[in-house]
Amino acid sequence: MTRQAPSENPWALSTLATSLGSGDFAAGDTDAFRRQELFFAVLNLMLIGSLLVLQEISKFVRNKPSGSVLAVLGAGFAIQAAYVIWLRWRSETISRGWRRFLTYWSLGFNSILALTLTCMTIKGDTAYYALMLLPILEASFRLGLGATIGVIALADFISFMGAFGLKFGEYIEAGAMTVIYSVMGLLVWLLVNNLRAREANFARNLEELERTRQQLLSEEKLAAIGRLSRAIAHEIRNPVAMISSSLATAGRLGQDEAEREEMFSIAAKEAERLERLTTDFLVYARPRPVRIASANVADTLNYVATVARAHAANEGVMIDVSADSKLEAEFDPTQIHQALLNLVLNAIDACHRGDQVKLNAQRNGNGSIRIDVIDPAGPIPPDIVGRIFEPLFTTKHGGNGLGLSIARNIARAHGSDLALRINEPRQVCFSIEVPAHSYGESSDN
Repeated sequence: MTRQAPSENPWALSTLATSLGSGDFAAGDTDAFRRQELFFAVLNLMLIGSLLVLQEISKFVRNKPSGSVLAVLGAGFAIQAAYVIWLRWRSETISRGWRRFLTYWSLGFNSILALTLTCMTIKGDTAYYALMLLPILEASFRLGLGATIGVIALADFISFMGAFGLKFGEYIEAGAMTVIYSVMGLLVWLLVNNLRAREANFARNLEELERTRQQLLSEEKLAAIGRLSRAIAHEIRNPVAMISSSLATAGRLGQDEAEREEMFSIAAKEAERLERLTTDFLVYARPRPVRIASANVADTLNYVATVARAHAANEGVMIDVSADSKLEAEFDPTQIHQALLNLVLNAIDACHRGDQVKLNAQRNGNGSIRIDVIDPAGPIPPDIVGRIFEPLFTTKHGGNGLGLSIARNIARAHGSDLALRINEPRQVCFSIEVPAHSYGESSDN
């Protein structure tokens, strides 16, 4: 059983430094912090600008407030605008220390500005407690519960300070603002921290899922290696046994020359089969790097058909090639020859005398060329379809089960795949896609 770390109490009162260390200041969160801080800074600039415009209108209509108040508000607007510009164009990584400093700055700047303007307009009409709106929201996003309550308390103090010396109704209004600040700050803090707790839980679950996935992949790889090892042992054991028994028979006393020659011939054929098996397995297990070059697709298909035509003639099968002579593609000719030859030989072996294997190539509409190898020997049984690309799995007498696996590895090395595109009665189609050549697109189309 996996032991879980003890969960933190979300209602514990934490100090400011502890809160800063566990909030949005984690390493690697620079971009998220910059976006969030820029958002808060722009909102604050709009808030200060709105107050400045309103106070300018009030100055024009009522000759209030004084010019010094407008000067302080204008200076605050200019400083905040410079801060927004600095945040917008700063490209360097914001370290954890800088993030902590900028949070202190954002909270302190508005708090000092609101406190200063409220002191300058005491016993008069004031609305500068509104400047504490952004510090409360920012504290709720980034600080712990204790620090958030501290910022709310400062905002409440500034609200009541603005009502000092005025009528009782002003105190009621200040009290209402304190309630609004408290509910807003605590509610936002609770929502944000609940989201963070869920995010942390999701992250832990994802880590656990990733560990489980890696474990399953490791176990599947071990199982696949075991199956492959058993298949290799089985494929090697048969020719080795035949070689051993043939040589033992040939070496017995009293054997006539004809029988001895037959035993030597069997041993040589089985040795050749064993060599072919080991060669194919090495090609499958350690394919050589792909060497991409521009090649004519029709020439490639004709070359493969020419190589396979002798085997096709022995089986009474015809090969038909259909491809535009102008089709150019980007691939490794040697490897694609090998992949297509494996597909064509498999198709020939699956056919009956008088059948025809088709090699077609055409544009696929997505910047690639699809090459199809089609034979009329379908369909492949459903219980075999799921295993046809499995190495060393074969239903063909004398086959080693590596042809399709090698062809698929070659296709994947070219950024494509080998797929059984059609599996119907009288039609089986294997397809490989290769990237079309970059020039000559319009003429080819």
